[in-house]
Amino acid sequence: MFDPKENPHRRFNPLTREWVLVSPHRTKRPWQGQVEELPPDEHPAFDPGCYLCPGNSRAGGAENPEYTSTFVFQNDFAALLPGRVESPPAADPLFQSEPVNGICRVICFSPRHDLTMAEMAVAEIRPVVDCWAEQSAELNATPGIAYVQIFENRGEMMGCSNPHPHCQIWASSVVPNEVAKEDQSQREYFEAHGRTLLSDYLEKEIASGERLVDVNDEFAVLVPYWAVWPFETMIVSRRPVAGVDALDDAARDGLSAILKSVTTRYDNLFRISFPYSFGFHQRPAQCPGEGWHLHGHFYPPLLRSATVRKFLVGYEMLAMPQRDITAESAAAHLREAPEIHYRHLRSQP
Repeated sequence: MFDPKENPHRRFNPLTREWVLVSPHRTKRPWQGQVEELPPDEHPAFDPGCYLCPGNSRAGGAENPEYTSTFVFQNDFAALLPGRVESPPAADPLFQSEPVNGICRVICFSPRHDLTMAEMAVAEIRPVVDCWAEQSAELNATPGIAYVQIFENRGEMMGCSNPHPHCQIWASSVVPNEVAKEDQSQREYFEAHGRTLLSDYLEKEIASGERLVDVNDEFAVLVPYWAVWPFETMIVSRRPVAGVDALDDAARDGLSAILKSVTTRYDNLFRISFPYSFGFHQRPAQCPGEGWHLHGHFYPPLLRSATVRKFLVGYEMLAMPQRDITAESAAAHLREAPEIHYRHLRSQP
């Protein structure tokens, strides 16, 4: 008889309409990788050489104000540039290109150089959520902007060159690939069922509890059934709001609390500052967003310890994503992780 805890199988992602291969029997291999802790990752509260700390000069020559909460500025080395550029249509359909323009901004979470979101208080995270909402509202209303992407790369392993807690917003004149896939799936599901896809999905996940990591009145965090990365999680609003800018006061508090919960559990899993890429998926700009349901994705690369990574190579690059540890097992590990950050536990008598 088929047993999803033992037998290889594939799982369907209804948001992207793609499959992932799950091979749980491979976790019984003799060598599981070396498990060890990294040296303590300590940073000062203020770094005079950091281009994101208050009062310091940035690489482009601008000087940061003495900010005391969140701080937003135009990216000095932006991947997208404002101003529309006209281009003639491609002469050959096999060699197509088109101009893309947009606005790129950086948001510093806090003036503190040493505080990641996992070590910030919920009340300190709330201004970050407010900033996301304000920036989303402004950029969604900007002519020529089709989509607003909020994302954070945390840790050198994810290409983050500065440990000061910050994220980015790229507002582009086109809807990106992953969002376009989710947009079509969610709209078609809503047209067929009269409910958002993630409303029905979340209802079943909360009833099961098998992949649930944490939940409050406004948000839930879970390991999605179709997760690709070993400890991938998804944050889902319990009410089907279409974007960050649509969150009311209670929902912003709930989001702040769930972000604190999941990032703390990540750090406690291997007792390190856990690397990840995180970002929200929300409705495209300047549209009602019918069928859209706000959610965020955490994609962390670590597999079995602070030093053992998961790579998407070989079969995964050429055929389809594959994972060994099941979503259910990953969720159990995260649920069991303490809710108090390990650095604070160390300081307790």
